[in-house]
Amino acid sequence: MAATEESMEPLYHTTTHHTESLETCIRHRHSIRYYLPKAVPRPVLESCLSLAQLAPSNSNIQNWRLFVASGSRRDSIVSELVSTARAESREVPPLPESFRHFRSELGRELYGPRGYNIPRKDQEGHQKAVMRNYEFFGAPTIAVVAQDQSLAPVDAMGVGMYMQTLMLALTEQGLGTCAEVSVTAYPEVLKKGFGIPEDLVVLCGIAIGWPDPKSAVNNMIVGREAVDKNVTIVSDADQ
Repeated sequence: MAATEESMEPLYHTTTHHTESLETCIRHRHSIRYYLPKAVPRPVLESCLSLAQLAPSNSNIQNWRLFVASGSRRDSIVSELVSTARAESREVPPLPESFRHFRSELGRELYGPRGYNIPRKDQEGHQKAVMRNYEFFGAPTIAVVAQDQSLAPVDAMGVGMYMQTLMLALTEQGLGTCAEVSVTAYPEVLKKGFGIPEDLVVLCGIAIGWPDPKSAVNNMIVGREAVDKNVTIVSDADQ
């Protein structure tokens, strides 16, 4: 089975509703890193949140806790996050050796000709691009998902399924998203800005907004491994 890396027209709409098939939404959902200065209508967001609430979880505990900000509250959080990140650089969680090549390959794609197109020697350009993570890439609506710190690591799986359901629902409406692990390096800033209780652990950030169709990096589709690299099917040979 071949790895998947498809060229496709982005699902960019600026209307309040646009119905697409599930397959179309899955294939078009990808990380958006430039957004239009256009607010996300509250009814559209609430509709997507209602769909995401149907996600599965262990024993139906529905352990995701989502905190969303826009407007001046969003601006305040981003300002504090950027200021803190500039003053104290913190690395994203390290990956085991066997997985590090994925991060390296993504970095080459993101900063290469199909992405930001920043030369390796342009350290200032690279740093500016990195700092955009803490701006939530300019998205007008930002969010953080957390769960109770007393839960087991396996319960984060439910949060992941919630996030995927939410991002697909937003994609169906023509909105773009970007899941961000980088912002979780500053949980104290996020907890203060979003008003997150101390007994919750921050798992991921999400940028939400209307994709800028003029941005080349928004059209970058990152390839995936072949299915048989990740899936083992155990069955009789004739099935």
